[in-house]
Amino acid sequence: MRTLKQALIIFALMTGALTLFTVIPDALAVTGAIDPSTDKPDIVPGGSLRGLVLTIVNYFLGFLGLLAVIMIIYGGVTYVTSAGNDEAIGNAKKIIMYALIGIIIILLSFVVVNTILSAGEGVEPT
Repeated sequence: MRTLKQALIIFALMTGALTLFTVIPDALAVTGAIDPSTDKPDIVPGGSLRGLVLTIVNYFLGFLGLLAVIMIIYGGVTYVTSAGNDEAIGNAKKIIMYALIGIIIILLSFVVVNTILSAGEGVEPT
């Protein structure tokens, strides 16, 4: 069981690192903060730092939501494979409950961040 937890942690960290390395250049190009047609990242005058921050935060919150769903699946598998062990059942219920609380917090932070960062520009929240 300990090896499974370590493997899940390593997988989550690798996925997060790969996500950051692939998302940040795309976010910079989409928001217009850099010009993708040149070799050097010059700041484009029309680019918005607010839009860049909003894009990065949205990707990060999406990754956290994915991680919370993985934890719910892990808790469900733990619950099913507990074989009547009360301690394992209690542990699985805690995992599922904390993952659901995490999803609620992620959704609320998504709403708050999008509302605050989109308020000044007149941009429709995503």
